[in-house]
Amino acid sequence: MNISHAAKAARLPVKTVRYYSDIGLVAPKGRTTSGYRLYDDAEVRRLTFIRRAREFGFSLDECRELLDLYSDQNRSSADVKELASRRLEEIKQKQRELQSLHDELSHLVDACAGDDRPDCPIIDRFG
Repeated sequence: MNISHAAKAARLPVKTVRYYSDIGLVAPKGRTTSGYRLYDDAEVRRLTFIRRAREFGFSLDECRELLDLYSDQNRSSADVKELASRRLEEIKQKQRELQSLHDELSHLVDACAGDDRPDCPIIDRFG
């Protein structure tokens, strides 16, 4: 199938599929006589795999590592778990950071009178 059909099947923009091909995450199975990239079902599955991994916030390098594990039938699930566990810890850290921002901003919003006076603890905190 051509790149637009592969992109649609994987629910990705054509530009993204082209980029993933350019950096070696996926490989077209060939080209048409006019030079268009052709993809098969296996590459569409890889594209879908990458999309899903990216939805979980895995970097492109991590996606490459996951794809290597995906393709390796002799893989150790411990390797997959370790990679996913690292990502989970990053998510937990981000949640803590966001909670801290939430708490501080919530406090500032509560402390602001929101009236016609110019004094504002929100502006004071940012300044």
